[in-house]
Amino acid sequence: MDKHTIAFLLLDVAIVIAAARVGGMIARACRQPAVVGEIAAGIALGPSLLGLLPGNPDQWLFPADVRPLLGALAQIGLVLFMFIVGLELDMRLTRGRERAAASISACSIVLPFGLGAGLGVLLYPSHDTVGGMEIERLGMVLFMGVAMSITAFPVLARILTDRGMMRTVPGVFSLAAAAVDDILAWTLLAFIIAIIQGGSPLEVARIIGLTLVYAAVMFGVVRPLLAKLVAWRDRAGRLTPDILAVILIGLFLSSAATDVIGIHQIFGAFVFGAVMPKIGAEQLHREILERLEQASVLLLLPMFFVVTGLSVDLAGIGLSGLGQLLLVLVVAIAGKFIGAYVGARASAIPTRQSAAIAVLMNTRGLTELVILAAGRELGVLSDELFAMLVVMALVTTILTEPLLRLVYPDRVVASDIAAAERRALAVATVPRVMVVLRDPDGTVADLRARHRRMLDCTTGYDVVLAGVLTTPDRARTTLEVGAPVVPDFAALASAVERLNELGASLTGAGSVSVLCRFTADPAADVDAMSENASADIIVIDDSDRGLGTSLRSAPVAIVDENAAEGVGPGRSTITCLVADSRSGRTAALVAAGLALYGSRSLAVVATGSRRRWLSDLEPIAGQSVSVSVVDPRRHRDDATAFTVRAGDDAGEAPAPIVVVDNTGTSEESLGDRIATLYTARDSSTGPADDGPVENTSSPNMGISSERH
Repeated sequence: MDKHTIAFLLLDVAIVIAAARVGGMIARACRQPAVVGEIAAGIALGPSLLGLLPGNPDQWLFPADVRPLLGALAQIGLVLFMFIVGLELDMRLTRGRERAAASISACSIVLPFGLGAGLGVLLYPSHDTVGGMEIERLGMVLFMGVAMSITAFPVLARILTDRGMMRTVPGVFSLAAAAVDDILAWTLLAFIIAIIQGGSPLEVARIIGLTLVYAAVMFGVVRPLLAKLVAWRDRAGRLTPDILAVILIGLFLSSAATDVIGIHQIFGAFVFGAVMPKIGAEQLHREILERLEQASVLLLLPMFFVVTGLSVDLAGIGLSGLGQLLLVLVVAIAGKFIGAYVGARASAIPTRQSAAIAVLMNTRGLTELVILAAGRELGVLSDELFAMLVVMALVTTILTEPLLRLVYPDRVVASDIAAAERRALAVATVPRVMVVLRDPDGTVADLRARHRRMLDCTTGYDVVLAGVLTTPDRARTTLEVGAPVVPDFAALASAVERLNELGASLTGAGSVSVLCRFTADPAADVDAMSENASADIIVIDDSDRGLGTSLRSAPVAIVDENAAEGVGPGRSTITCLVADSRSGRTAALVAAGLALYGSRSLAVVATGSRRRWLSDLEPIAGQSVSVSVVDPRRHRDDATAFTVRAGDDAGEAPAPIVVVDNTGTSEESLGDRIATLYTARDSSTGPADDGPVENTSSPNMGISSERH
């Protein structure tokens, strides 16, 4: 090895990393996945752009003795990438939609494969020689078919995440179909590689037999062993270096095994990712993705892009090849789109959503480059055909985002999410309470214990259990290759399952429905869920009182789960802070119902006619609920400074449940009122000679009003 080889290698690595980052930034600025810019940067460093400059700078910048080293780094990057693809393969995505996923996937593979194979037959006379040797027609034809059949799951998942489409019809079904697509397409590719590599029928049979043995060992032996990683990670509280080392050792051994068998190392990486534990492993997956991104995205995958780019000479296509390139693009786009669209429509998916699914399934991205690199390594793709297919991979990926916005704009996304949530709701027969549970993790027993007082508020009402799952800090954890949509989707499914179990345990409630969302803006999403559910009141935890000041869709009950227990003297009072309006009276009546089934004591702080409030609340007082009505306008200073205390003792804790009618109230003034309610410990709530005044119009009802 020349003494300057290492120096050139280090220089090349630095240049490639810089080019990849700049390309990714430009792509994101153009609303494209970062991988589009990184692939383009790799091509630009090759003969297609850099090689056009005087002196062939691509030749001296990437000398012949350095390229094999870059190729070795690229292979490691490919192994890590294919592991991520397998890791994100979670067949739980297909649960409940197996037939539609199978229909979409099958149609989006069969038609493109047939068209691709036909295209291979047509193009074979022009590309039958590779490296000066004539290639077999069958190998090229089969490979063209499978090259047209691939969908890039990671890029598809990234687009769904960025557009907020995870829970829409196109998002759900395209993810499920892409999961099935991965299994079918990669299995098909392994079979085709076995045919190309084997040559004779006996050798092909040997490769297939060894592959079946390998698959049996991975799924029957390795998979149960890997399941123990979840408990190991949970005991450690994080992904430790030892856990990651075990994963990487298994990954590279699996890749080496498939390479020795003869079906390429990428399959070993994919299968190892596929047999990783899925159930309860969402946090493990996220941490693996975050760790591997540092090595894969920043260092190793850019080496693959530049190695690919050095093999792509767009100028070599020439004018005569433009017609072939156009034909490749038409077959690639039309085959996938028509196939996926027909499969979706056959499953009774509406036209617009079917078109969106078809657009998403047309995404190829980096996954297509992996396939093409394997084909080039097998010697079935000429330089010109390889360049055309790389252009096809870029064009189809670039077109996905703008076409999706055209077919499925943001307003339709929001409308479909709202419609899906409304369909999930039971028919309301009595007032509806929406209980908001932030990040509902743990067992059902844990949830009941942690939110007992909130769940008690559901007695006598129709209930919507609204799970709000905090979106991770995307500025810190957004991944460019592995999108965390699958762990997120699995976490969402687990949360829905827990909430359904929790709802089944609510014996005093009417109908129970479950809604669940990931959110980066809890107030906006809770308001949207409340409007879709037509909730009469929203119940939130005291720790989310900041959320309570922001909600506008319905009155809010803020529940302090840590309030003192007990019945009788000193029992905490439910406090209701409302305006004299229709929504305010609704809030007061719901608060009265909460008092009836709970504390048996209600304090209403309200403007308007005191007699009217007393009349509205008289039926509750007639059922032995202690009711008091206070007009905050009579406070000596300012209505927003009015304080409410639980019980007669000023030193007692604030009320465990505060019902606030915040509809039509500014966030600032409402925040002041809620803060006052929670921080009041002052006994000087009014002039010294003010005190409770009995309601003489209903002396036997136990209703009193207080003046301050």
